[in-house]
Amino acid sequence: MFESIGWAEILVLGIAGLFILGPERLPAAAAWLGRSIRKAREFATGARDQLKTELGPEFDELRKPLQDLQQLRNFDPKQIVANQLFGDDTNGGVKPNGYASTQPPVPKPDPPKPERPPFDPDAT
Repeated sequence: MFESIGWAEILVLGIAGLFILGPERLPAAAAWLGRSIRKAREFATGARDQLKTELGPEFDELRKPLQDLQQLRNFDPKQIVANQLFGDDTNGGVKPNGYASTQPPVPKPDPPKPERPPFDPDAT
């Protein structure tokens, strides 16, 4: 949840909280924030567990598309477009959704040798 917040941002928030709330109210506000985050996590965990017990094995089927979408977040769009346009299979036969390719990787043919353009001595 707070993966993108670094130490610098936390320090800035702490200093801003110190100036806004003052040193007397800052510890109470930090404790309230911690309790609120803990409650939210407990509610989310409880809801997930309840869905898991009610749906049973169907819960895993519902989570599979979400996991596939999360895996797509890690791919570079430029690389995906290049793979689609030029057929460069640099990821070892794995599709963007994480499944293995059903077709064997096609070996790249040797590039054709460049031909020399015809030389016309009268043209120069």
